Amino acid sequence: MEDEVHDPTDKAVLKKAMKAFRKRLKMTRLDDETSNSRGAFSGGKVSSVVAIKPPSQFPQAVWDELVKQGRLIESNHFYELPKE
Repeated sequence: MEDEVHDPTDKAVLKKAMKAFRKRLKMTRLDDETSNSRGAFSGGKVSSVVAIKPPSQFPQAVWDELVKQGRLIESNHFYELPKE
C-alpha cells in the first residue's frame, strides 16, 4: 500500500494530490485576504495569490505528472491551476 501512495500514474493518487493542492491554494488565498495588515472594518481585498508550492506529502513525480496532463501549470517550482 505504501507504494501506491508514491505511484504518480495512479488515478487515486493524482485525485488526492489535486484535492490537497486546491485546499492549500484556497487556504493560502484566504490567509492573504484576511491578513492583519488591513483594518477590521475595511472592505477587504481579493487575493492576488495564483501559484503556490505544492503540498509536500506527495512526491515531485506526482506534480510532474499533473503538469504533463495539463491539470497544473509549473513555473519555477510554483504551481497554479490552468485558466478555465
